[in-house]
Amino acid sequence: MSIRVSGVVQGVGFRPFVWRLAHQLGCSGLVCNDSSGVTIEVQGPETQVTEFLRRLTNEAPSSAIIADIVANLCAAIEAEPDFVIADSRPAERFTAGVPPDISVCSDCLDELRNSANRRFNYPFINCTNCGPRFTIIKSLPYDRQLTTMQGFRLCDSCRQEYESPGDRRFHAEPNACLECGPKIWFIESHETYVDFDRVSVEARVSNPQAERERSRSVLDTVRERIAHGQTIAIKGVGGFHLGCDATNLVAIEQLRRRKRRLEKPFAVMVADLETCELFAKVNPTEAKLLTSPQRPIVLLEKRLKTDWLDAVAPGNPFIGVMLAYSPLHYLLIPPKQIWVMTSGNLSDESIAIGNADAWVRLRSVADGFLFHNRPICVACDDSVIRSTDQGILPIRRSRGYAPLAVQLHKRSSTHDRPTVFATGGELKATVCLAVGSQAYLSQHIGDMGNVESQHTMEQVSKHLLELYRARPDVIASDMHPGYLSVGWAERLAGELGIPLIKTQHHHAHAASLLAEHGWPEDKQIIACVFDGTGFGTDGTIWGGEWLLASIKEFQRFGHLRQVPLPGGDACILRPARSALAHLYAESIEWSANLSCVQTLTPAESTLLKQQLDKGINCPNTTSLGRLFDAVSALAGVRQQINYEGQAAIELESLTEQVFRASEYEGASYSYQWVQHAAWELHLGEMLRQVIADCQAGIGAGCIGAKFHQTMAKATSDICETARLSTGIATVGLTGGVFQNVLLTRLIRSNLEERGFQVLTHSQVPPNDAGLALGQAAIARAQMA
Repeated sequence: MSIRVSGVVQGVGFRPFVWRLAHQLGCSGLVCNDSSGVTIEVQGPETQVTEFLRRLTNEAPSSAIIADIVANLCAAIEAEPDFVIADSRPAERFTAGVPPDISVCSDCLDELRNSANRRFNYPFINCTNCGPRFTIIKSLPYDRQLTTMQGFRLCDSCRQEYESPGDRRFHAEPNACLECGPKIWFIESHETYVDFDRVSVEARVSNPQAERERSRSVLDTVRERIAHGQTIAIKGVGGFHLGCDATNLVAIEQLRRRKRRLEKPFAVMVADLETCELFAKVNPTEAKLLTSPQRPIVLLEKRLKTDWLDAVAPGNPFIGVMLAYSPLHYLLIPPKQIWVMTSGNLSDESIAIGNADAWVRLRSVADGFLFHNRPICVACDDSVIRSTDQGILPIRRSRGYAPLAVQLHKRSSTHDRPTVFATGGELKATVCLAVGSQAYLSQHIGDMGNVESQHTMEQVSKHLLELYRARPDVIASDMHPGYLSVGWAERLAGELGIPLIKTQHHHAHAASLLAEHGWPEDKQIIACVFDGTGFGTDGTIWGGEWLLASIKEFQRFGHLRQVPLPGGDACILRPARSALAHLYAESIEWSANLSCVQTLTPAESTLLKQQLDKGINCPNTTSLGRLFDAVSALAGVRQQINYEGQAAIELESLTEQVFRASEYEGASYSYQWVQHAAWELHLGEMLRQVIADCQAGIGAGCIGAKFHQTMAKATSDICETARLSTGIATVGLTGGVFQNVLLTRLIRSNLEERGFQVLTHSQVPPNDAGLALGQAAIARAQMA
């Protein structure tokens, strides 16, 4: 029998599993990697072969993701008395799933802590069940010579493991040990840098015990520096972290100042779940996420109110926590200790991955560097996930998840689908490669406003295309004329001589959600697309949109009433300006007792009014993100922000407290839907009622509760109107505003009470990180 297995079945111990299964059942034949996954040729008595096929599906390694198994009878294999693992089969194109990086497994941890084991305290221990994958793979198939481990020549002991089918490290491509594998070292920031990247990786350790002591000394030095309040740049699996003692207020303040990250929360790393539970509440879903092989950062509710928690995540009821996931982390961080482990970059840049690059970019931030000489092929930052009452909500999809494929809807026809490469958006940038019915969404790249992130985008794009040896038939991008990602798409399309399809921002959000759910390309939903900024087809800035959308096309059914945005993007940093612009648009007086008015000097207020009167640099917008900013500012929560979404996040936090305390009585503000070319949501009366509540001394949380419920009710009303005119009964919730779990819950509840089916994100972030997937899906549908 010939069997083709597709999916993520390379680099997860699948071939050794097949080998062991065949030997247990007395079958002969072979297994090898190929372009789409794994090929198996198995022969034996019918009962054994049938049992082989059954167990192949039911007992596959936990890290394997089987997309499809196709079995066909074939002629018997000649002169093959045994079952063997054959060499990988060459191909011009690969569609096999690339495995993501996997946290160290329990077997390797046991060996790491066993003083009698030859890998005792070795920082790069791994096996076929764990370790780096995506970040070391240069090209498929997943063989050692095509990874960054190519230069590390296996010692005799490691080679014996690597070549023994019954061993746990059989064909574990990163396999290494203290004698033949990667090494760590420490350098003070004031010392002279030596290009250790060029040190021969084939150099043998003649005295393993001395090397073990040297390595231990390096780790002791890092722990000592952290304990004394220093910040250390630590090279990990997918790039550098900046680490310091999370309970040291001076160290946190110093890191914020150096990294230019004044208030945005930091993530922390701990050794185990028990330490995490000392300061954060952990429900069963969150515990499962924290201890999963993916090891994401999980947003947890703070258990305590302490100075250090407030310093790490100021003004936020949540703290991002991840457990140690590499053996190096386990050796570094003792139980009961809590380290800040934030991305190794300056604010908004991409993460540093090379030693020399990190030395240049992070020397002004770090007091010292913990380096190693295992090259990182491509940057891969930590993933961020939040648990909700409906499941999980990805905020950043990266290490542990990228580049796992999203399965697109399969057409019944056999017509070849175009290969599409999409360049995503400007913030939280990702890229996406769609081949056949698979869409490979890249890891998090960063915000595209700096040279480092642009360089990383080009590296990530090149790596993704080379992995699958793919040549796109079409490039897809946003339609914003000022996006750097659009410029990159234009250059790439020109170089390759292929078409470029520019997609509308909010349509791409909707298509991303539909693609995630495997939705047919022509089937419409009512898409609620709420975010901060997106270039509309009319040249204005959209952001509060109700669309009738399929993957292939869309129609604007409703939107917030337009308001001017004085200074354009400058309003994003100054919620007070957004508030005053919304009042101006509704002819509401700027009362001197409003906190958003008081935050401006008289001269600034006069200048702002003149700017609005004359329409100077005041693009019109329907942004719901800016409306959240405006309400937050009116309620006195936040007049100026230091990171994206801060005003809305703090308003949501205060509102959630009101709901939990049962102080909310179900009231909402007034609103009106007015029909024009598309329905418009008018909120002038709501703003007047918000001001009245402020002047009556109503708390910001109660104002927030009424505002959230207003948006939930208004959304339900317009969806009902859309259903009456179209018959569509499915609603999708997407866009960065739907990172607001409270708003999502209220809207979902209102819609489900009215009998709607509601689609939300669980694989791909609702924010701009999902745009590339939506762009690829749109271009693929329009080119069919």
